Amino acid sequence: MELRTYQKDIIEEARKQMKRGVKSILIQAPTGSGKTCLTAHMLKTAASRGMSSLFIVHRRELVKQSTTTFSNVGVRHGIIANGFAGDPHQLIQIASIGSLARRLDKIRTPKLVIFDECHHCAAAGWSKIHASFPQAFHIGLTATPERLDGTGLGKWFQLIINGPAVRDLINAGFLADYKLFAPSSINTAGVHTSMGDFVKSEISALIDKPTITGDAIKHYRRLADGKRAVVFCVSIEHSKHVVDQFLQAGIPAAHVDGETPMEERDGRIRDFISGDIRVISNVELFGEGFDLPSLEVSILLRPTQSLGLYLQQIGRSLRPALGKKHAIILDHAGNCNRHGLPDEVRQWSLAGQAERRAASAAGVSIRICPKCFAAMPSGKPVCQFCGETFPVESRKVAQKQGELVEVDTEALRKQRVKEQGMSNSMSDLVALGRKRGYRRPELWAKYVFNARQAKKLAGAL
Repeated sequence: MELRTYQKDIIEEARKQMKRGVKSILIQAPTGSGKTCLTAHMLKTAASRGMSSLFIVHRRELVKQSTTTFSNVGVRHGIIANGFAGDPHQLIQIASIGSLARRLDKIRTPKLVIFDECHHCAAAGWSKIHASFPQAFHIGLTATPERLDGTGLGKWFQLIINGPAVRDLINAGFLADYKLFAPSSINTAGVHTSMGDFVKSEISALIDKPTITGDAIKHYRRLADGKRAVVFCVSIEHSKHVVDQFLQAGIPAAHVDGETPMEERDGRIRDFISGDIRVISNVELFGEGFDLPSLEVSILLRPTQSLGLYLQQIGRSLRPALGKKHAIILDHAGNCNRHGLPDEVRQWSLAGQAERRAASAAGVSIRICPKCFAAMPSGKPVCQFCGETFPVESRKVAQKQGELVEVDTEALRKQRVKEQGMSNSMSDLVALGRKRGYRRPELWAKYVFNARQAKKLAGAL
């Protein structure tokens, strides 16, 4: 099993901290960075030293994917999960959270416990297992090390090891690049918040309409026709409505959720992999662990205030595959306006509310090419994609209601830096944070202001 350089670095740092006596470590690495392979290597090394271990996942699909990966790289293991044949004699056990919670008194006490998608650690079952093995080393894995409401994970982990940035993985070819298209506007004014995210019933009433901004079918046809796409919806009813509209348009589509019978769910996923189904719509099922590199499109129809949920959903389509030039993200929910671009550099913290160098996207003046429909900064006289010369017109840019426009990432970053630089006082920064929809604009403003003061002080010394 040949590890990538950054995987070796992560493992080496974890070992160093464990030797220092740190018992609980969180490893942050982006979706698609190979966390399961990294885990297999750590567990295989532990087993070679006679250490028993657990790898804990929270969905049946993740059990299947993990056991496939472990088997492919020659890691012998047992499974603790309903519907799978177990082998209790193996030092390494892959366990579903539900099955493990019911069998804690029947398993060998592990010396190493690894939690996949550990941002779920606050849930009762996870916390129970974490507390059941106080003498073991605990390692958590996640791309987004905070709970969906933004709360940090410092209660369960002592330190965090940050993996590579998304853009570095894209440049190295370990992740696919992307094109992001977003609505010109979306209005969630009046929608209430509960537990850190929009109230589902209210956001569903806003989104679950045939005339939803950016009509998902029209834009799928225009921007990703025939490509395999996963749709993220607000509710089961919403997802089924979306599927009905795709089917009426002659596009093979199917709905799945956590309540879909196991055999039916597996069958629909097989049909999606084979291409018999082109669009698969889900509710809180494929945000994590759905590993299908040939997936090319993420369609976001669920507005969310959770950065973690946004990044998990986008990450589904960023895995590279043969012939896949780039992923396509159709953000009908306007989430990029709240949380920023997929590859922005984010500084994660166990305290929660990640310290990010860049956050949500700001509005960018754009121009849509009338020939190829690509979007770019309005000042360009020629389409940067097809070479079409734009007619000389008024500097005003007409935008059709509901049209998706591709986000120009470089212009976006420059706009954000300029906008933040013009906010000179604490009150200006707080106002900017509120405009961008930050959950805690006062805290963000204080962080930026203090960083500026520290920089000035350092320059004066």
